Parts: sequence; structure tokens; C-alpha cells
Amino acid sequence: MLLTAIITEAEEGGYIALNPETGTTTQGDTYQEAVSNLKDATRLYLEEFPITIRSHPIVTTFEVEHA
Repeated sequence: MLLTAIITEAEEGGYIALNPETGTTTQGDTYQEAVSNLKDATRLYLEEFPITIRSHPIVTTFEVEHA
């Protein structure tokens, strides 16, 4: 099953990983650790709450003016 991972840097260091299809979120000291933890957390989530993915979210960026 192909899923989406959104990775951001954490303020305190390391990385936060989010899977928008399931809502699972994890963290890790490195990018690779965050993705690995997300895979594990999402697999466990799907064992308990199976879902069918019909489409993937559209991930994009946008700019906002900030004062």
C-alpha cells in the first residue's frame, strides 16, 4: 500500500512525520528514523483500523503574507 508521509523539522530538534491518510504521527532524531517510526505506527494503526485508500491527498505549498 502506497501512503503519504509529510516530514517537518521539530523545533526541539529531530523530525516529525505525519501520514495524512490515517492521521498517524511520530517523530525521530533523524529523517530516516522518523519515516521508519511512521511506517511502524501506520502498520499498527491499519491492523486495528483497516481502511481502503481510494485516492492520495494533494500535497502542495502556498505563501501567505505575514506582518
